[in-house]
Amino acid sequence: MNLARQSISSTRPVNIYHVGLDPDCTIFTVVAPAGFAVYRTCPLALVRKRELTGGTLAAAVPLHASSLVFLLGGGRSPIYPPNKVVFWDDVLGAEVAELEFRERVRGLACRRGWLAVALRRRVVVFEIGEQIVRAGEWDTWDNPRGLLAIATGTYATLLAIPGKQHPVSIIAAHTTALTTLSVPPSGRLLATTSSRGTLVRVWDAVSGKLVREFRRGTDKADIFGVAFRPDEHELCVWSDKGTVHIFNLVVSNRQSTLSSLTPYIPLPKYFESEWSYAQYRIPSQSAHISLSATSIRSPVSEVDEERCVVGWIEAPGQESGPIQYQLLALTYAGGWYRLSLPKAAANNHGSPSKPGHQRTSSGSSSVKGKGKEKKDGSQKQSHKCVLEEFRRFGRWDGWG
Repeated sequence: MNLARQSISSTRPVNIYHVGLDPDCTIFTVVAPAGFAVYRTCPLALVRKRELTGGTLAAAVPLHASSLVFLLGGGRSPIYPPNKVVFWDDVLGAEVAELEFRERVRGLACRRGWLAVALRRRVVVFEIGEQIVRAGEWDTWDNPRGLLAIATGTYATLLAIPGKQHPVSIIAAHTTALTTLSVPPSGRLLATTSSRGTLVRVWDAVSGKLVREFRRGTDKADIFGVAFRPDEHELCVWSDKGTVHIFNLVVSNRQSTLSSLTPYIPLPKYFESEWSYAQYRIPSQSAHISLSATSIRSPVSEVDEERCVVGWIEAPGQESGPIQYQLLALTYAGGWYRLSLPKAAANNHGSPSKPGHQRTSSGSSSVKGKGKEKKDGSQKQSHKCVLEEFRRFGRWDGWG
């Protein structure tokens, strides 16, 4: 398998400050120096754009597919102070409310009727209706990244924040600092990563028990985000290495060929690790944020070519038969990538398993080893996602 970096050059400079997917991955927002725009994820289409005068934004976070967008000021000439969250109604084309804090806002997570705001050492939750009501506040561990995640399902009530002693469930997830928190819409599971960037751990959100542990790689990396497939059969993870890794939550993933010896020989835990069964390497000119939580970073003058947002979408043109999921990757360097999974994996849906229970399958995700070549040059199986469609961001309001 060849994962060598490709190079895709842009004909004009790209200056994207923020990209944000809504919790359902049906729309996304883009912030640029001139303002922000809202797009439909697939098929790609511009829904609306707003040019703002008087300053720049750090982020525009959509509330599902509604007209409400949460705006944060930032950059060299912030249009709003960094300690404010501004509610923008795009139907009215105006600000309708704002929240002001005594310190800079670090992150946001939202669902219908609710907004959670992460500050450096606390998280504040608001109920959004005819009035905005402060519903709760919790102290957190030092949280410069603004980590938090909220389940978006109809009856889900999970809010995940960096732990401190609370009269609620505490999960000792990692020995080093957390870098991401992610939950599926149901709130049944929780995925965590740490500053080491080598492991992704999946927990039962009710019992706090470890369900699965996946290995992204062996070298240190800054993991930008983890996203659950809506049916909780798979998850993807992406980092500053520029590679999107896909793991199966229903069946076993690839393991070392020596893993079968671990019951008999005291081998390091590395040999028991589950590796991603499929990957995609973002081209070098392009490749953060979790679907359910937005980490706010100030705009910079140079494009960060490794930053991206990844989410799960339903494959276009699949009106009948089982749902086929694909991945959408949006890069801060202006790339829009629609990716399909390897064919064998796409057809292997299986049924949901109980937490901690691993099924086996004849599908690709249970194959051990790393797909060596046969003597005739053919591959046993492809572990690389397929690029189905690519678009390049040209002007700030024109992904074409």
